[in-house]
Amino acid sequence: MNTLAVDAAAKARTATILTCIMAALAGLMFGLDIGVISGATGFIQAEFKISDRMIEWIVSAMMVGAAVGALGAGWMSAHMGRKRSLILAAALFVIGSLLCGIATSPEFLVGARFVLGLAIGVATFTAPLYLAEVAPQRIRGAMISSYQLMITIGILVAFVSDTAFSYTESWRWMLGIIAIPGALFLLGVLVLPYSPRWLMMRGRREEAEEVLMRLRADRELVDREIGDIAEQLKTPQRGWHLFLQNRNFRRSVGLGVLLQVMQQFTGMNVMMYYAPRVFANVGFGTHAQMWSTVIVGVTNVLATFIAIGLVDRWGRKPILYIGFAVMASALTVVGVMMHIGIHGQTQQIFTVAVLLLFIAGFAMSAGPLIWTLCSEVQPLKGRDFGIGASTLTNWVANGIVGLTFLSLLNGIGHAATFWLYGGLNLLFLLITIALVPETKGVSLEQIERNLMAGKPLRRIGQ
Repeated sequence: MNTLAVDAAAKARTATILTCIMAALAGLMFGLDIGVISGATGFIQAEFKISDRMIEWIVSAMMVGAAVGALGAGWMSAHMGRKRSLILAAALFVIGSLLCGIATSPEFLVGARFVLGLAIGVATFTAPLYLAEVAPQRIRGAMISSYQLMITIGILVAFVSDTAFSYTESWRWMLGIIAIPGALFLLGVLVLPYSPRWLMMRGRREEAEEVLMRLRADRELVDREIGDIAEQLKTPQRGWHLFLQNRNFRRSVGLGVLLQVMQQFTGMNVMMYYAPRVFANVGFGTHAQMWSTVIVGVTNVLATFIAIGLVDRWGRKPILYIGFAVMASALTVVGVMMHIGIHGQTQQIFTVAVLLLFIAGFAMSAGPLIWTLCSEVQPLKGRDFGIGASTLTNWVANGIVGLTFLSLLNGIGHAATFWLYGGLNLLFLLITIALVPETKGVSLEQIERNLMAGKPLRRIGQ
């Protein structure tokens, strides 16, 4: 290979990695906006003198916005393009963060959080799609996994930032400072190339070839990839039509919806949105609550590596079995501790350790693997529709959890609330045994053939 070819290949690798990292930063912004509200709620409540119910609305407005954003993201990514959709999401991240920082009333804050939700809804649909379309096949899985990892890192960074600002009770800075990484993300997205697949969808083949040459630097590889995209585009998406006419497709959509309900009702986002409140119930003071929340973020990041390392070795179902069993057991124990009363440092440390075990159980299992399964079980002609339905369900269920947790604490009590979530995790373990397929090492085409042949859902991966 001559020097020019080597240089071109090196530049292409660098361009590909930088492009994928920039798109994956959408996950970082997502994580920042999920995590940042956790440390701010107590100070917001004190300044505006509002009820727990209003706090629930402030927390959940983002999920409502995300559901709306996810509804429109499919149309936008197809008609405006993946790049322009990411630019819009980045701009909304900046605007929403600034609006949160200058909020003059609880109602204003609800509206600002809704704007952030719109950004997240668009970004969570578009960024993984863009990554799948620009990353070379050999690193595609790693790049898409990096998006999930960036979410957990974003949550951790938000928890650390909240802790720093908690010493001055500066909740406006907690929420507003996210505009800075949002602006950097916006600048980065502006220089991203268009998705080759989207350019092909719009009949712009020459531009698609130019983009791929910059990213691959191998004419033979580019010609093969262009040919593959052209062949795939011959299979049009007919999701709604297929949903109405095909019972087997309705089963896969229903499974995707159920999986997302299971993920959200594990209770994980209770810890993401209300961790300081939970640690206050354990008996911690303000700063101890905040630092404990940071430890939650660290645990979440580290345990995600377990899933990335084991998912293709152990398979999806064994890891989900372990995760749901760990979460059910941990929440049951926390409920017992809340019931008998937490007195003294030893009991506090024990309860926190069990909560961290719950976090690890989620991050190694239902967190990343539910998204993997939701994409694997949908047939090609209805994949966009199926993934869209499950993504929308994720945000609706997420919003329900955020909107009800404090009401449950105040209504049925702390212990009963944790027992309720523990019982749900036990139910999800049983559902996984009965309905969820093992898809490790099975081609998407084989899964589709089994589904359309009417095999039971738990056997479509065989």
